[in-house]
Amino acid sequence: MTVNALLNNKPAKTITLPSSSTLADVCNTLAKNRIGTVLIVDDGKLCGIVSERDVVRLLASSGDKALNSTASDCMTRKLVTCTRTDTVSMVMERMTTGRFRHIPIVENDELLGIVSIGDVVKYRMAEVEREAQEIRDYIATT
Repeated sequence: MTVNALLNNKPAKTITLPSSSTLADVCNTLAKNRIGTVLIVDDGKLCGIVSERDVVRLLASSGDKALNSTASDCMTRKLVTCTRTDTVSMVMERMTTGRFRHIPIVENDELLGIVSIGDVVKYRMAEVEREAQEIRDYIATT
């Protein structure tokens, strides 16, 4: 299965903020939308990602004054991305190797969406259940 199948099962809108947003804005966006990561987009181009972990690290090092920092102060700039044609297995491997839980879907510098580890696990669970059912059906017919 490809990332495109995961993308088709997600809401069309991807939550983004500009890099000039304060960390307080980022926190509010994460909480309001019940998400773990927000993509940072400037002039229509993906330039970073801020996760809950990034927020915690900055708060731990700077205290509450960190909330006045900008997203660009704590965002990950060196992004690992995927395309719609990448397989779910490839994405799972990138996430595991990179030790991150979200990966943006980008093609021709256009942000198409984001895949979370939850999306990947949900797909994998459905795949395992389907395989188990096929084995049960096979055994029942022999």
